Amino acid sequence: MYGMVNKAIEAMVSADHGERMWEKIKRKAGVDVEVFISNEGYPDEMTFALVVAASEELDTPVPLILEAFGEHWILKTALGDYGDMLSAGGSSLSEFLINLPTFHARVSLMLPHLQPPRFRLMSTGENWVRIGYESSREGLCPFVVGLFRGLGKMYGTPATVQHVADKSAGAAFDEFLVSW
Repeated sequence: MYGMVNKAIEAMVSADHGERMWEKIKRKAGVDVEVFISNEGYPDEMTFALVVAASEELDTPVPLILEAFGEHWILKTALGDYGDMLSAGGSSLSEFLINLPTFHARVSLMLPHLQPPRFRLMSTGENWVRIGYESSREGLCPFVVGLFRGLGKMYGTPATVQHVADKSAGAAFDEFLVSW
């Protein structure tokens, strides 16, 4: 994963629990990188080790760490560093989610080594969207839940997110129902 992901985890932990806790988490994860470079690639295993160590040190289940990180990613990292790109996705939660399948294509132009997930619009209603999700990385569905909730907060439209089809339970791919 790109260093920006690890930097965002560091920012979230440091803001909520302090620098000392972040250093403790890095040690527990066996990570000796002093400064993550945003556009440099790091092994996925390093990122997952940081999440697991955060879970253990903060006595919080991994899925809850990932959900919180998803919200943080949208509300702090993406808005702070990539606000123009994010706002180009739409003027409302509904519009952004409908445009989501093409969003990572635009991001990939900036980050050529990105291995983005694939989102597909399954169906829509007046106040809901059903979105398919596929990724080469396993275990990130709670992060996606946090992303969708963060987008709802960003647009001032509180969102309810349900993981309605689970690939790990035999579905062809994961699906989320986002309603507001």
